[in-house]
Amino acid sequence: MYNIVFVCYGNICRSPMAEMIFKDLIYKNNKRYKYSCVSRATSMEELGNPIYPPALAKLKEKDITIEKHIATQIKKDDYDKYDLIIVMEERNRNDLLRIFGQDNSNKIHLILEYTDNLRMIDDPWYTGDFETAYNLIYEGCLGLYNYLESRVVQDEI
Repeated sequence: MYNIVFVCYGNICRSPMAEMIFKDLIYKNNKRYKYSCVSRATSMEELGNPIYPPALAKLKEKDITIEKHIATQIKKDDYDKYDLIIVMEERNRNDLLRIFGQDNSNKIHLILEYTDNLRMIDDPWYTGDFETAYNLIYEGCLGLYNYLESRVVQDEI
């Protein structure tokens, strides 16, 4: 099982959107046995809260299957639990380096590194632009999924 954690600042908008989108991709492609993912926050501000209502509405609008979600903070010992740690922006990476101390195994990556559209995903909690956030997160999740699938095929050859 390949374990992935999606990370953003509060774990109520971007990272849970990424978690639900990626789960939707793996479920629809019959890959539940192959990949596992969760999402976490770098901050403590939203701990215990559900997905922010506009983010939830956007997922529902796009017919993404939604699982129960409660904002949870990533911890130092989580570094060893995941194969990949996917962030939405450089601020998230910097916060993780503060939490973990280092990234010796090169696990921390921007979600859009797996696309031809490398950029940061602005926090829609501040911008109000959940459509753009959703589209970029979906693009990143699809790119990540395709990357992992091609990597696994290459590793099996």
